[in-house]
Amino acid sequence: MSSPFAVEARGLTKSFSNGTIKALDAFDLEVPAGQVVGLLGPNGAGKTTAVRILATILGPDSGSASIMGYDVVKQASTVRQLIGLAGQYAAVDENLTGTENLTMVGHLCHLKRSTVAPRAAELLSQFGLSAAADRPVKTYSGGMRRRLDLAAALVARPPVLFLDEPTTGLDPQSRLGLWDVIEALVQGGTTVLLTTQYLEEADRLAQNIVVIDHGRVIASGSPAGLKADLGATVLELTLADEEAANTAAGLLHDLTTKTAHVVGVAVELTVEQGPEIAAEAIRRIDGAGLVLVGLSLREPSLDDVFLELTGRRTDVDTEAVADGQKPKGRRSARESS
Repeated sequence: MSSPFAVEARGLTKSFSNGTIKALDAFDLEVPAGQVVGLLGPNGAGKTTAVRILATILGPDSGSASIMGYDVVKQASTVRQLIGLAGQYAAVDENLTGTENLTMVGHLCHLKRSTVAPRAAELLSQFGLSAAADRPVKTYSGGMRRRLDLAAALVARPPVLFLDEPTTGLDPQSRLGLWDVIEALVQGGTTVLLTTQYLEEADRLAQNIVVIDHGRVIASGSPAGLKADLGATVLELTLADEEAANTAAGLLHDLTTKTAHVVGVAVELTVEQGPEIAAEAIRRIDGAGLVLVGLSLREPSLDDVFLELTGRRTDVDTEAVADGQKPKGRRSARESS
């Protein structure tokens, strides 16, 4: 019996550095055909390793995976004909023009020679690159290169597309443009596995989200379902300085069954009865002689879900790792005390 999933992984494991670094640890994944599934996790969680195994670039140490029912190890050549991959960095030749890049990919994919030029022109038009088609890619902006890279992944019309942080480094306008393209592809029947550090990206594009940390799946569900599981309301209290925020977190941590997080000069609590808890929080802060600068109640976001599950924020971690620093940002009340 064939699998109902376009992408499926069971018990994948992968280690590096002679087994000292476990990138994947019994990793499971199911991606229904014609949907976007977002794979979220901190840097080093195993997202890119999972994608590279599914794309037949890496072999797993154990476990199995399939694309459209074809095993990624035993039937790798068939799998490669079914997938497109756009990685974190545009993999295009900057010395070639846009047309030449797509033409080259068409020939590498063994498309009929008569179809290569029309397909390249079609994609350049779809991605708003027709005016730059005959310019060398080294003259393209970052957003243009990312669009061309995604176009290259689609030359052979693959039914399954892997997007590994496709909008990293793009300006907001370019990111929104790529989101529109991805949504159009899915409406046309393409299956997408999306890894991203932008939680608003996953919230908009993905029907389901899988959160991975330390190589294991720690949560999965729809964006709305994950937020609903977290709690009804996020209470954010802003104090005069970080020292006061840490003190307030210690005073308020028992008002929620979730972790109280310190974010700079603010304390965030996920609670079920927002107004009542807010009133009690104000009483405690006032009783301790602390100055409350601001207070807000809002619905949980995917950022709150991610923070609760991993103890980290994707945006803060990304910047810290890029700078070679220890990640900073939100702390729990336990860490602050």
